[in-house]
Amino acid sequence: MATPFDPAFFDNLIPGAQEYFFQQVLSWAMVAQIVVIFCAILIARHATRAMDAWFERLQVRCASMPELCAELSLLVIFKRVITSFLAFIVIWIAYGTAEHFHWPREGLYIAGVILMALTLVRLFTEEMKNRFWARMLAGAIWLWAVLYISHLIEPWLTLLSHIDFNLGQVRISLLQISRALPVFLLLYWLAKNLSIVWRFWLAVGSGLSTATQILLSRLGSIFLYSAAVVLVLTYLGLDLTVFALFSGALGLGLGFGLQKVFANLVSGFIFLGDKSIKPGDVIQLGDEYGWINFLGIRYVSVITRNGTEHLIPNEKLITGEVINWSYSQNLVRLKLPIGVAYGSDLEHVRDLMLEAAADTKRVLKDPQPSFRLMGFGDNAINLELRTWINDPQHGVHSVKSDIFWGIWQRFRDHGIEIPYPQRDVHLKSIPDTLPRAEPQEG
Repeated sequence: MATPFDPAFFDNLIPGAQEYFFQQVLSWAMVAQIVVIFCAILIARHATRAMDAWFERLQVRCASMPELCAELSLLVIFKRVITSFLAFIVIWIAYGTAEHFHWPREGLYIAGVILMALTLVRLFTEEMKNRFWARMLAGAIWLWAVLYISHLIEPWLTLLSHIDFNLGQVRISLLQISRALPVFLLLYWLAKNLSIVWRFWLAVGSGLSTATQILLSRLGSIFLYSAAVVLVLTYLGLDLTVFALFSGALGLGLGFGLQKVFANLVSGFIFLGDKSIKPGDVIQLGDEYGWINFLGIRYVSVITRNGTEHLIPNEKLITGEVINWSYSQNLVRLKLPIGVAYGSDLEHVRDLMLEAAADTKRVLKDPQPSFRLMGFGDNAINLELRTWINDPQHGVHSVKSDIFWGIWQRFRDHGIEIPYPQRDVHLKSIPDTLPRAEPQEG
């Protein structure tokens, strides 16, 4: 077998290409193969149209469940590559038939390689956010296709096998790396899409709570990606026991330099396990409160009523005091202090305040609003109205504002006075004669 550095290989390359073109390309056998290729593409396009109609029906069906349709990206990828992949399958069957009957099949071989390369490019590169690496990967796939089409793959593999290096006691060549790379890409793609299917099943068919679904989803993703890495390292022939020293160094680094990150990771798993905080809960940290939009392993996304999204480290929620208004139930009691003048009719005031609470939309009828006399202040009789709501995620201050507005309107219409602080200032009498300062002589 000639190597890429053999001069005879290059001397015979151009004459061989000319002979191949006149004998294989300009022939009736090639015309028949082109017809077969055209029919394969036509069959694939008709099959794709039928699948497109099914996919559109599925999208319409999922319109009422957007949280589930977000997990159907696997079907989107399938729709993107189905035409070229089906054409490859048909041509592969035709190639096997031609090989069985010893018919010419070089055109089928070239078309099959091109369609497979096109399928791989669409499968792996169109979803990549980094377009530089996407173009690099696409270039590597098309280089592989050109080498197969030109029958230069064997000299290329021979060249790569002679470029090697030692990693400990293991010899690794560029040929092994070039073969491990597509294996890794395939395993990564499988792990990514299997995690999507796993997450979709947890959301649709498991019946588990949201926090448990997130925990199992994270653990499943970690397991799948770890399995992909282990399989690739095993394929390269690396002894995994050499990573024991690395894991010890990593543990030492976590203990010193990465202790905050590690604490956030552990806190995230604690949240997902004990369900103390879960997506949709309304929590309060100090004077700020909001609802949990996303519960990650490292941080929690909290959206406040003004639309600001806060990314709070998990460790802060574990070590600090957090008020969860919807931990076990959504019932929240609101206390509204009111002061009225001493000459007011308290029975009438009570009825007006309870009426204002009953006319507010989000205030519950059961438990009923209640009225309390809290004490006698310096300037007013201190009262308190207590009401209940069951949707704190929609805001608390908005309900208080509606109730206060209703109380103010009723007090104004019925002449109930809300006093303001008053102070009596007494001025002592000033003597008519005041001591005078004697002028000083210069």
